[in-house]
Amino acid sequence: CTPERGRVRGSSYDLFVEESLDAAADADLVCIAPKRGYRAHHPAAIEAVRAAADRGAYVSAHCTGAWLLGQAGLLDGRECTTHWRYGAELQEAFPEAVVRPEVLYVLDDGVLTGAGSAAGIDASLYLMRRVFGARTAATAARRIVMPPHRSGGQAQFVRTPVGQVEAETLSPVLAWALEHIDEPLPVDRLAAQAHMSPRTFARRFRDETGTTPLQWLTSQRIALAEELLESSPLSIEQIAGRVGFGNAATLRHHFTQALGTTPQEFRRTFTCLEAG
Repeated sequence: CTPERGRVRGSSYDLFVEESLDAAADADLVCIAPKRGYRAHHPAAIEAVRAAADRGAYVSAHCTGAWLLGQAGLLDGRECTTHWRYGAELQEAFPEAVVRPEVLYVLDDGVLTGAGSAAGIDASLYLMRRVFGARTAATAARRIVMPPHRSGGQAQFVRTPVGQVEAETLSPVLAWALEHIDEPLPVDRLAAQAHMSPRTFARRFRDETGTTPLQWLTSQRIALAEELLESSPLSIEQIAGRVGFGNAATLRHHFTQALGTTPQEFRRTFTCLEAG
C-alpha cells in the first residue's frame, strides 16, 4: 500500500498499487521495501508505520526501508541493521539507534530490520518461525529453495558464499556436523574432520560462512530443538540430548537467549496453534 493508489515507479519496472495506507490500519505485519529517494518519506506513511507499532503489529523494513522506521521514531534505543553500504549513514541519521551493519537481520521489540538482497528472505523466514513455528517456515523455505535458517548474527559480507564452496572445503564438514549434532563437537574435532589445524579451520570457517563454528552449531541446534518441540513428544531433557546441548538447563539458556522465550513456552504456543 502507498499514500496514494496507482502506479509506482521502480528502478527497472513499475508497480500498480491497489491499496492506500488504510490497508495498514489493521494489519498484523507492515513491511517496508527500499526505494529511490530513501531519505524522504510521506508524512502519512510515517504516521501509519508509527500507529502500527503502537498497536502491537510487527513492523519490518528491508535495506534502506529502515529510514522510514527511523523517521517514525521506531529505531530510537533499538538494535537495527541495513545494507552494509548504508550502515554508517543510518547511524548518523538516527544517532539514538543501535545500528549493527555487520548482521543479516535484527528483531528488537517487534521491529524487524534486514540487510540487503537475500537477507530480506532470511529475515522473513525468521519472523515466520517466530509467529508460525519452525515447520511452517521450513516448508516455505523448501518452496523457494532456501536454507530454512540463517542466524541473524551471521555476517553480511561473506567472501565465499556457502552455496558456492567446493567439495574439498567445508561443505562436507558441515554435513558431517549435522549428522553428529547430538555429540560434543569442539573446534579441534571439526578441524580434524576437515584435515586442518584448529586455527586454520576457525579462520576458514569464518571466511566461508561469516560466523564462528560455535555460533553456527548453536544456531543449528536451536533450529533442530524448535522442530522437535513442535513435532515430537520428547521431554525437554531428551531434546537437549538429541540436539547436542547435553541438558535442559543449557538448552534453556541458549534457546531463551536466541528466541526470547523458553522451550516450554515455545512448545505450548505452537501446540496451541496446531490444535487451533
